[in-house]
Amino acid sequence: MKVESFRLDEETKAKMGRYKDVNRNEAIRDTIERRMEIEEGLGEGIDKKRALKASADMKRLRSKSSGKWSGAEEIRKWREAR
Repeated sequence: MKVESFRLDEETKAKMGRYKDVNRNEAIRDTIERRMEIEEGLGEGIDKKRALKASADMKRLRSKSSGKWSGAEEIRKWREAR
């Protein structure tokens, strides 16, 4: 197993000190492993052609909009109608 070092700000270090029963090395390893699973999953599922087409479609639809519609106002309207 390889050794890795990292820096923590004082506040995080102090918080970690409050939990003596937590195995810090294990917690860090678990967090890194979970992050790598997320990154690997993201990298495999992206189809660049489809992403570019979706981006172009969004731009096209946005240009057709008047820009006056407000999602927040619409939500308020529906909430008040209840």
